[in-house]
Parts: sequence; C-alpha cells; structure tokens
Amino acid sequence: MPNTFKKLEIGYKKTCNCPEKHINCLEAKEWVRNQVAIWEFFYEKRDVRDKNIHPAVFPIALPKKCIELFTHKGELVLDPFLGIGTTLVAALDSDRNAVGFDLNKKYTDYSKKRLAQPKLNFSVETKQIVVCDDAINIPKYLEKETVALSVTSPPYANMLNHQRLNKSIRGDLRKNEHYLKVQQYSNNPRDLGIMKLQEYIEALTEIYKGILPLLKPRAHCIININDLWENNRRYSTHSYIIEAMEKVGYEFRNIIIWDKRKLVNRVGIYGWPSNYITLSTTFEYILDFWKP
Repeated sequence: MPNTFKKLEIGYKKTCNCPEKHINCLEAKEWVRNQVAIWEFFYEKRDVRDKNIHPAVFPIALPKKCIELFTHKGELVLDPFLGIGTTLVAALDSDRNAVGFDLNKKYTDYSKKRLAQPKLNFSVETKQIVVCDDAINIPKYLEKETVALSVTSPPYANMLNHQRLNKSIRGDLRKNEHYLKVQQYSNNPRDLGIMKLQEYIEALTEIYKGILPLLKPRAHCIININDLWENNRRYSTHSYIIEAMEKVGYEFRNIIIWDKRKLVNRVGIYGWPSNYITLSTTFEYILDFWKP
C-alpha cells in the first residue's frame, strides 16, 4: 500500500453540449427504454468469462448502460471494487473518464492489460486510471464533488469462501474444473469477499460514507448485488445495503432487476421434493442511490 497520497489528475467536467438540467446525453426514445425496471445483458467477445481469471464478473454492457444513463461525456466515473476492469472498459468505450480501485494486484494488472486495447472511437480524449489500494482510501485520491457516477459489483460477503458444489439432481452434467475448489478473491483481511455478513455490511458502509463527499450533488451510485444463501438460509443482502446506505446519507432512488435467465445453462432441480428454493443465479439486484 502507498504511504503517501497524491490527488489523481483526471478530468471530471462534461465535454458535451447537453443542457445543464439533463442528466445524460440520451435522446427521448433511449430514455423510455431505460425506464423499464427489468434489464437484460449479454456477453460480447471482449468480455472475460474465465473463472480462472476472476471468479465473478459482469458484462461490459451493465456498467456501460449505467454510465450512459447517469453521466455525460467527459465526466468522471468511479468503481470502488474494480475487479478486472470491466467498468473502466465501458467508460473508455463511452468517452468518460474513470478510476477504479482493487486490493488485488493480480486484478489491477489484468485491468491495465484490458485497457491497452484499441479505443472504439476517438471523439473525446479521456483517462481511465487503475489503482491498487483499499477502497477505504479512495477519498485520498479524488477531490470533493468531482465524481458523476459510482458503479460497481462489490464482492459478495463470504459467498465464494467455500468449496463449489453441485447440488443439482443433474449434478453429473454440471461438474467442471471448479468442482470442490474454493475460488476466493484473496486472503487479505480487508477483502470484503471473506467477511461474514454483518462485518461485510459495516465495511461497505464505511467505504461509501467516504465516497459520498466525492460525488457531485444528485450524482448516482449504483451497486449490483445478489442475496446470500448460506447454511440453507437466504439473507437479503440487498435490503441490508439499502438500509446502510440511507444511514450514511444516500437517498434510495430505484431498484432494477437484472434478468439473467438467458445466461443460465443446464439448470437442474434444486430442493425437490421437500425444499423449494428459487434460483438466485437467474437474477440480481441493481440498486440505484444518489447524493441528495
């Protein structure tokens, strides 16, 4: 971890000609499509789906949709839990400046490699900066009221800290190279992915408390999350996060369902015939807050 901190030199002002009251560069028809609260995304060739590289990724299309919905060209996007850089790739494509943080040097190194790809268009000169550091230190890198959007999919509270099992009746069809492996992000005690749920919520709350002053007034903050299933019990992680975010000053605005049914293959029968369990792999929550 660095011993001294210097504010990052990165743009944050919009470069488009949109009216001041507009929150994005979208036309009315695009706006209407985004008002439907169930979203679908599909992977493209540039997406990384290899679990040996990262155990939990989302498609470029998810942060790209959020970036285009809540920011203007040239503005600054923040990802507090960068992983392998998907949000920064989406920002690069969308002519937005962006900075992402991750504890794991393996992931930040991979993110930098992804960002070395050719840019899809060159209409606006932007920066995408990768920082290997704890998200709790983000306020030391950025000026107050410069971030137009925070968007991320944080580690899911101890969800990966166990052996992968095949609980489906069709388990013989689902066995793969990850069967019985623990695919954890890291062993760093500050890694949210190895924390128990209460500790996880407390750590996440402190991080977002520090991020709040960095956001512009009415800047949005997007958290993509799934509920935790552990020891035959479902924990409503999304509701705990909503409560925690409101306590530190965010205003809850929207809840969006990421419909993943078309991305799930070979679904088996779980719980039959005595224990009804909905498949959490078929949907996730996209929680939308803003700074009042």
